[in-house]
Amino acid sequence: MIANTKMKRVLIIALLLAALLAALGVGVGGYVLFTKVRKLLPFISQLTRERVGTAVSLQPEGQRSAYFVGSQKCMDCHEEEYEAWRSSYHSKMIQSVKERPEAIVGDFSKLPEDADFSQDEIVYTIGGKFKQRYMLLSYNKGTEDYVIGNYQWNTQLQHWQPYAPYKDWYIDGFVHDNKQVHTSRTCDGCHFVGFMSREKRIEPAIACESCHGPGSVHVDDERKESIYKATNYDPHRATEVCLQCHMRNRDKRLETVNLQDLFGDVRDYPKGFEQGKPLIDYKMQAPFEPGQETKEFYGNGTGKKNRMQGNEYIHSIMYRHGITCVNCHNPHKLDATTTTPTGDALCMKCHEFGSILGPHQKNLEAHTHHKADSKGSSCIECHMPKTGRHLRSSPLTVRTHVFGFITPDETRKYGVPNACTNCHDDKDLVWSEKSLKEWGMAQWK
Repeated sequence: MIANTKMKRVLIIALLLAALLAALGVGVGGYVLFTKVRKLLPFISQLTRERVGTAVSLQPEGQRSAYFVGSQKCMDCHEEEYEAWRSSYHSKMIQSVKERPEAIVGDFSKLPEDADFSQDEIVYTIGGKFKQRYMLLSYNKGTEDYVIGNYQWNTQLQHWQPYAPYKDWYIDGFVHDNKQVHTSRTCDGCHFVGFMSREKRIEPAIACESCHGPGSVHVDDERKESIYKATNYDPHRATEVCLQCHMRNRDKRLETVNLQDLFGDVRDYPKGFEQGKPLIDYKMQAPFEPGQETKEFYGNGTGKKNRMQGNEYIHSIMYRHGITCVNCHNPHKLDATTTTPTGDALCMKCHEFGSILGPHQKNLEAHTHHKADSKGSSCIECHMPKTGRHLRSSPLTVRTHVFGFITPDETRKYGVPNACTNCHDDKDLVWSEKSLKEWGMAQWK
């Protein structure tokens, strides 16, 4: 039904466009009009899809009784997607040391003497690209669980740094002892398939069912509407597949109880959420008040840490108009990242000079005031500058997902990095503001 509706919508739009061009005689006017709107055409169905609201359940009926089966079952029919995913970081965000001892990237010959763990005790690694943490076997009220070692490896700076999970999550929500803060309350909801909703560690990975939901019914009969495919629905709701983990949050229960009521059991992930359910029923985003800096936000709302794409993106003009995460990121390959940047070509899929979406200047140099082949003419350097860090001492590597232009004035007020002085680190804010004014980019106050 959804596919048929989409086909009808695209067909109607195509017919209307054909009629319009015919009425214009397919002359210069028709060509100009077509040029201005042509990049919008592949997205018309998505951008005009009905917005059903944040509180409606979109979970397929057949999925409600399904259970998690693991990505190996998915590979039987979806080998291409599986192999792409296996090469991505999502498949490696948590790794078994027993199965892949090479997953450890920390230099254990330099592990500080007061570390509360040794290399031999590690069961799982978490991360590795920017930092790596180490999971150790523990027991929580007789149930197998894990804790995190008190040191983490800073991959960017190649040295060890102290780590206390209670500082990362809820400093007043746990005993200040790493050995008593179990990963079932902090990490496991996002890092193990099945744990977020069923509290079962089906697979150590951010895998197929992390985005598509439990797949047992789909495996038994692929014809049944029993797997969640976000792109079939309201684009705002489609982003929730990513926001379940890529949005800093608070335990939803804190809306009705205080932190002390949840002491030792407070969660950092949306406990109970499954794909298609209303995420807003399970997740409370990290609080922010304009003008107030927190450990997670600058005073203008820009994120200071990693994994804050969702906190920023929901305030962007792209989100409001229905652009989703998967319009820019292939969810299986996880391209367009710091490791595999696709450059301006990705942005120009939708934007180009002379199009209805702009940029609205005659050429690139007129738009950026930089040479066309310079860093200053890169879309992401100006519209997605690096504003966040993976660890407090690490360099800026996390790009903002607001997509606006952070002005030098915002830097002065809130301390947030901006594109000008990120590149021209030998210049100051006065120079940046003077340059913008000379370009005719002074802002209304």
